[in-house]
Amino acid sequence: MTSGPEAPLTGAGPEGRLAELGIVLPPAPAPAAAYVPTTRVADLVFISGQIAAGEEGLLTTGKIGTELDVEQGADCARQCALNVLAQLKEALGDLRRVRQVVKLTVFVASAPGMTTQHLVANGASELFGQVFGERGHHARSAVGVAALPKDSPVEVEAIVQVE
Repeated sequence: MTSGPEAPLTGAGPEGRLAELGIVLPPAPAPAAAYVPTTRVADLVFISGQIAAGEEGLLTTGKIGTELDVEQGADCARQCALNVLAQLKEALGDLRRVRQVVKLTVFVASAPGMTTQHLVANGASELFGQVFGERGHHARSAVGVAALPKDSPVEVEAIVQVE
């Protein structure tokens, strides 16, 4: 799980910050069903839910609180956030066009009685802060659910204001 204070952005912008963090964005995942990955309305981009998949498939599967712990869930949330960024890069061409990350909704496949979805969601929230600084601060919902597509432990959707 990525943690710690966010660093100030360099002059290179969000993509330069990703490079400083040693992060290479994955290719934007193709939709898995009948939807589009992003929709733009005026200056807002709505990013469809992204699951915890990398180039080699899901990082892991299962529910947080039984098969997986909160730290593993936060790592999955971070991967979902990377996929959100990949979708934004695909839609915008340049992440410097992001004015504000407005809202994240983080869905967590949760064991019954689990109440730490907000800690899992930090894996995504912290990444946006590290990449965008103040512009990465956002409103958020962290929602426990019974199951997610392909048995992903986490899914993240976002609303982003852009130029």
